[in-house]
Amino acid sequence: AEGLNLCTSGSATSCEECLLIHPKCAWCSKEDFSSTKSITSRCDFLQNLLANGCAGAIENPSSSISVVKNVPLSSKGSGQSHLDVTQITPQKVALNLRPGDRTSFRVQVRQVEDYPVDLYYLMDLSLSMNDDLDNIRNLGTKLAEEMRKLTSNFRLGFGSFVDKNISPFSYTAPRYQNNPCIGYKLFPSCVPSFGFRHLLSLTDKVDRFNEEVQKQKVSRNRDAPEGGFDAILQAAVCKEKIGWRKEASHLLVFTTDDVPHIALDGKLGGLVQPHDGQCHLNEANEYSASSQLDYPSLALLGEKLAENNIHLIFAVTKSHYILYKNFTTLIPGTTVEILHKDSKNIIELIVKAYNSIRSKVELTVWDSPEDIGLTFTATCQDGLSYPGLRKCGDLKIGDTVSFEVAVEARSCPAEDTAHSFTIKPAGFRDTLEVAVTYSCLCGCTDQAAPASGKCSGNGTYACGLCSCDPGYLGARCECEEGASGELHHALCREAEGKPLCSGRGECSCNQCLCYESEFGNIYGPFCECDDFSCARYKGVLCSGHGECHCGECKCHAGYIGDNCNCSTETDSCVSSDGQMCSGRGACVCGKCQCTEPGAFGETCEKCPTCPGVCSTKRDCIECKLFNSGRLADNQTCQKHCKDEIITTVDVLETDDPNAIVCAYPVNNCVMKFTYLELPSGKSNLTVLKEPACSSAPSAVTIVLAVIGSVVLIGIILLALWKLLVTIHDRREFDRFQSERSRARYEMASNPLYRKPISTHNVEFTFNKLNKSYNGTVD
Repeated sequence: AEGLNLCTSGSATSCEECLLIHPKCAWCSKEDFSSTKSITSRCDFLQNLLANGCAGAIENPSSSISVVKNVPLSSKGSGQSHLDVTQITPQKVALNLRPGDRTSFRVQVRQVEDYPVDLYYLMDLSLSMNDDLDNIRNLGTKLAEEMRKLTSNFRLGFGSFVDKNISPFSYTAPRYQNNPCIGYKLFPSCVPSFGFRHLLSLTDKVDRFNEEVQKQKVSRNRDAPEGGFDAILQAAVCKEKIGWRKEASHLLVFTTDDVPHIALDGKLGGLVQPHDGQCHLNEANEYSASSQLDYPSLALLGEKLAENNIHLIFAVTKSHYILYKNFTTLIPGTTVEILHKDSKNIIELIVKAYNSIRSKVELTVWDSPEDIGLTFTATCQDGLSYPGLRKCGDLKIGDTVSFEVAVEARSCPAEDTAHSFTIKPAGFRDTLEVAVTYSCLCGCTDQAAPASGKCSGNGTYACGLCSCDPGYLGARCECEEGASGELHHALCREAEGKPLCSGRGECSCNQCLCYESEFGNIYGPFCECDDFSCARYKGVLCSGHGECHCGECKCHAGYIGDNCNCSTETDSCVSSDGQMCSGRGACVCGKCQCTEPGAFGETCEKCPTCPGVCSTKRDCIECKLFNSGRLADNQTCQKHCKDEIITTVDVLETDDPNAIVCAYPVNNCVMKFTYLELPSGKSNLTVLKEPACSSAPSAVTIVLAVIGSVVLIGIILLALWKLLVTIHDRREFDRFQSERSRARYEMASNPLYRKPISTHNVEFTFNKLNKSYNGTVD
């Protein structure tokens, strides 16, 4: 069966209304194309209008693109006039958009080689940074040597900060005015506290940097947080005094060992006026509004840094790394690195941060109109397309990346309205200016004929229709208002037996005049349609993503369904690894429906029972805790690992039956962690503070162990032999004793022994004195 014809069912009564229904709808302006009963048939798909004989009189504008300026990309920066260096192409584009008709253009970006660099070193001079100050006294020379390996055009500047010199942030008692360290035994002498002091404008004479650093002395403030955000803002907006060049890459290195004060902290000192974002350096190059304005907000910092194309590098101690890393997600274009407590690694840190900045390209959009929809698709060095992404990483200097930018107008603004917006790589001075005009009017409207004979002299003829003057009605304005009678009622019934004008209007001159309704508009040839009787979603007509036309929702581009609640966009289903629903589900109505058993989350990214989950969590642990691994880029890490709660422990508990134990090798050691999904949708990762390592035994230990083992085995064998011999001897002795007992070798019982006296018994009988005797004689 044929689907719904969006164009003819949209009840368009003018060419302009027809163009707004759908980008594929066209209008026929031919005079005799339609009858008075089917005005809406003039609005139809192009192929239908051509088939119905409207060739040569069709209004069907489409979106168009015109490249106004397209200078080729440069390959080097310092080898030519800096103002001629081009890192983005094209530079200017003009768009003419028809609502709903998406059009696209391609942008290319290249980080040129040998690009000039301006680096401003902003240092915390509170008392705890005293050892750091000693270690950077010759920083200028060493840093310039390293940076000149990356660019031949390098300039260096220097500034310092402590905190607002008001209570409770600093010591303000009279005895502390000249020396706030009085009474402090560990460091009895220091300079008065100050907000921000600009000490050296950007220069290529690095010896001056060393001289300025050697002059500096630390100060002392009362509370732990510092006033560094005041200093960052002044260094960003005081362009002339700092000396930022338009044609250079701007780096602002912020070094500190403590947390910063932020907006509203100033209220503790009675400062209620928000920061105005302006430069307030006096003739002495000191921040003069330190005691009048509150600390700047993160939003204001991000805005001013972006306006002035400044890359902010937080160089902070390890204990505050997580806090400042969270700041990078709120301040675009910033990075964070771990600073040793004595700042000995500052040069390596700056070079690493600079290389990180130069290894990525991210597009930002400025002043985008509300009725313009933008969609980006990145094509990075691997040649693959990443829909929904506007950033590429892991780049080398000189690499070129491209982005396809799709633009769509959602509605028509007021007549003759023109908008513009800017696409700009973060931290670049190069921009792409996009001018936007709207194709919302039909060309036939310009040929309107007032008091036309085609309209009985009572109206204006335009685009094949009559627009009647007040008091006249009819397709040709042939009737006056109030005309009635059965003669003029025949065409006011949709079908025989149905009420006039569907019971929602009055019939006048064969034309229905629809009643007004407090719910919306009633319209149509028979007042059969309205714009309020469509399906709703959560109480919102057509879900807010469509228009109600004659009882049916006409969805905006990108939405489908009876109530337009089903989005066709898939950007929200793309997981952090670029896969659709993490490869574990399908995108339905702009939301992931997970099909992998055990998978859940907005993009099915959570799956404790899925293979490979440990490696995914490992990436987040490496980037969040150690700033390493595949996701080491700060903003990429925060985006991909926003739902990971990481806790470090000395001893890993593994008795939770719901937790999954993971391990991976790290430099001949093993890092272990447990992974547990929380009911809130976040993941709890418990990680050992340090990898479990086993030290390799020395050669002496091995030799001694072998010798000891041989001796021990020998002793054991001897003892075993002795035991066996003893057992054997005892058995033999017992046997001998037994035989001896049986043999009875005593002298009295020797069978070979004969007594020396022999005895013989002789039997005889005799009479003596008439007595008889019987006996023996020996």
